[in-house]
Amino acid sequence: MRAGERAYAALYSDIINWRLAPGTVLGEVELSERLGVSRTPIREALARLVAEGLAEPQSGRGTVVSEISLDHLDELFELRSALECRAAELAARRGDPATFLALHRQLSNAGALITEDDPSRSGYYLLAAELDTAVDDAAGNHYLRQALKMLRVQLVRVRRLGKDNPERLRDAAREHAAIALAIAHGNPAVASAATTLHLDNSLRHLLGTAP
Repeated sequence: MRAGERAYAALYSDIINWRLAPGTVLGEVELSERLGVSRTPIREALARLVAEGLAEPQSGRGTVVSEISLDHLDELFELRSALECRAAELAARRGDPATFLALHRQLSNAGALITEDDPSRSGYYLLAAELDTAVDDAAGNHYLRQALKMLRVQLVRVRRLGKDNPERLRDAAREHAAIALAIAHGNPAVASAATTLHLDNSLRHLLGTAP
């Protein structure tokens, strides 16, 4: 892997997992020393992060980790609704029923993955990501996939505002299971409605728990 790719991967992981909090200055010299690469790969990585909206130039401070504002949540979820509902509709028309029935079964039992022993909830989030990937693949639209990829970068960060609440995550797992089942049954309208319900519940939870 090229130095620029390594630097980008490390910084991307640090930002979306909040090891680098919003507002943190991304100094080239400090990052170069910490990551063991020259400043040129650091600049390449920072340029990619800025393009993805994870970092932003700030007058007098250089490049900083971009802020996440509650003022933008409604806008983010408006876009999310348009993209994810359409993807679910297309997946219901084009997807393999067996794939989504299998995901439905797994998601129906996903509550068992949400435990205090796993504070990162990694098992559940990996399963939710599998559903996202399956929907993207089934929808079969390159441009829709790319738009969703960019959107989900921000959604991973936003998730932390909800404090990874176990009760909400168990509800979300059931909502994901309903989406998978509607797609498996080849019903675009129900798949879109189930997605809308999930997104509405997610937004209400974030608005109710974020600082």
